Amino acid sequence: MSSRPTRRDVLRGVGVAAGGLLAGTGFATQASAGAKPPDQWRLVPHILGRIRPPTFPARVFPITSYGAVGDGRVKNTAAINNAIEECSRGGGGRVLVPPGTFLTGGIRLRSGVDLHVAEGATLRFSNDPKDFLPLVLVRWEGTLCHNYQSFIYANGQRDMAITGAGTIDGDAPNGPWPSWGAGSTAELRRMGEDGVPVEQRIMGEGKRMRPNMIQFVDCRNLLVQDVVLRNPAMWTLHPVFCQNVTVRNVHFHSTNSQGDGVDLDSTSYAHVVNSRFNTNDDCVVLKSGRDADGRRIGIPTSYVVVERCKFSGRWGGITVGSESSGGVHDVFCRDCEVNAPNFPGRYPVKHALYIKTNSDRGGVVDGVHLRNIMARNVEREVLYASMYYNGGGSGNHSPTLRNVTVEGMTVTGGRKAVLLDGLPDSHIRDVTIANSEFTAIAEPNTIRNADNIVLRGVRINGEPVG
Repeated sequence: MSSRPTRRDVLRGVGVAAGGLLAGTGFATQASAGAKPPDQWRLVPHILGRIRPPTFPARVFPITSYGAVGDGRVKNTAAINNAIEECSRGGGGRVLVPPGTFLTGGIRLRSGVDLHVAEGATLRFSNDPKDFLPLVLVRWEGTLCHNYQSFIYANGQRDMAITGAGTIDGDAPNGPWPSWGAGSTAELRRMGEDGVPVEQRIMGEGKRMRPNMIQFVDCRNLLVQDVVLRNPAMWTLHPVFCQNVTVRNVHFHSTNSQGDGVDLDSTSYAHVVNSRFNTNDDCVVLKSGRDADGRRIGIPTSYVVVERCKFSGRWGGITVGSESSGGVHDVFCRDCEVNAPNFPGRYPVKHALYIKTNSDRGGVVDGVHLRNIMARNVEREVLYASMYYNGGGSGNHSPTLRNVTVEGMTVTGGRKAVLLDGLPDSHIRDVTIANSEFTAIAEPNTIRNADNIVLRGVRINGEPVG
């Protein structure tokens, strides 16, 4: 069976099993020295070898040739979408946004199109929610529905890119979005739990559900490179049910709540590299659907490599969950900095690794691996994994968390080095921390309901632990 859902599958919310991929492969009182686990990192060359950014014909479609005006006042929605349509129909190429400020409503990206925002160019999005109609299929915080389209949206497309040294500005602080708060979130979550058909989950006008900045649904062969993404209404870059995703040298800046950087959602074979995150929430997030809706579809996020990035965000650097009901496996993060002194963000990261789930979610998280991470002034626990997110939930779907490795980590400043908090009926298992140094740690670690916790060559505040 295909590892990607068909549109009909997604709309009906039926389960789709992923196939054709590799099989998922106080400290002092609870930690033990054990045998060295197999080298999980042997998968990384395979993953990177499978991820190939798209290429495009050398044809250029300037949006100004379709009537776009870069004065920051004229709304250019039709001109930009017409350029994209013609480029795609003609076999693909580059849709060029030249220097200037181009105001626009919703953009629909199409197969074969490289949307290139040149240096000195700004795509600025409208503050009128009506400019993001008609409603489209989206995944909103882990539950499928029909809502406003994201500022840039694609569904069922392939071979697409957003590139250039320019800026894509959601301008959300100046729009209605911050005042919308949680909107109709509770209503949508009830629909997901009750199995209401997706085509009947109508959000949009009056429901106050903020759109993402960029959401790709059921797409493959994607590249986002060199651009500055700022001021989203909520999550910034959100591939859902996608394969073969590259995010390279992108700067993320968000100030609104729920201002995540990259949310990889039921997405496989993704590479996030040389990017900077200054976010009002998590930086790089691995997700796979929420509660019953996520379990029905059952598509994990898998085979992800994050490297050479800088994280400055309100919550996690590398985050798993909390919408991880479809599972997450084989995630690798290396050579990254948390709260780098030469990249001060608006908020300090609270957790370098942040795994959050509960008994409402279910799902299996198997294989999260960190190597050579440098972190400074982490606000809370450096390595945090808890099955009690938002109080622990009240469901009967205990999640599984196993196979977490951390090696070569250097940390200066944090409340705790480690918090591991499993459920009585679902312990966190098989966590290895090796060759790592934690200094200026204020409090002892917390480890509950966790088995086979292995420390090797670890020092906390100068004292060996293990």
